[in-house]
Amino acid sequence: MLFKIRLDDILFLDIETVPQNQHYGQLSQEEQFLWEDKTRYLRKDDVSPEDFYERAGIWAEFGKIVCLSVGYFSFRHQQRTFRVTSFTGEEKELLKKFSLLVNEHFSHPQHLFCAHNGKEFDFPYLSRRMIINGLPIPPKLQLFGKKPWEIPHLDTLELWKFGDYKHYTSLKLLAHILGIPSPKDDIDGSEVARVFYEEKDLDRIATYCEKDTIAVAQILLRFRNEPLLQDHEILMVGNGG
Repeated sequence: MLFKIRLDDILFLDIETVPQNQHYGQLSQEEQFLWEDKTRYLRKDDVSPEDFYERAGIWAEFGKIVCLSVGYFSFRHQQRTFRVTSFTGEEKELLKKFSLLVNEHFSHPQHLFCAHNGKEFDFPYLSRRMIINGLPIPPKLQLFGKKPWEIPHLDTLELWKFGDYKHYTSLKLLAHILGIPSPKDDIDGSEVARVFYEEKDLDRIATYCEKDTIAVAQILLRFRNEPLLQDHEILMVGNGG
């Protein structure tokens, strides 16, 4: 099945998220109570809700998307190209621009989304944040009533599990063992909030997000036993935000 999918029918993506507010003290009293309740069974006994707030970006109810990078293959004149672009800035606007791209260019039945751990994180996070922002969810993210084989999503983590649902492998580890240049050579996910709130460096976050998107595409190529992308085949289209 994987080998029958056309690479140019796949939209590869990755998102970067941060807590809604920089500091726990900026939450309302009700929000602090809801955060404490949400994380009650996730925190160790000696970790306060305030100390745990640095991880709030993981949850769509308490976080927000600050960068969304996408990549897609193009084949022209027997030349393979992988085009990458990012949407950054105000969350509602970047989600609108992403939806516009999807609805105009990746809306046909054969089109698929692909991300690493996308089924557990990226895809549901995107859908939840669209609802919170009052935006319509693109059909490719609408899963209600669909059978498992009808869901237009590929997940490189799921593919690597080979049915072992207990097994988790990070993007960085999987890229390393497959001989793919590491996508994590600048910052990692734990630093995104600091770079966003303290350094206010969206370009740095976008570069990090784009490298992850490229890495996902490279991993899928390895799964298909196809040559990895070379630098000259990767085209950075520019920032969509």
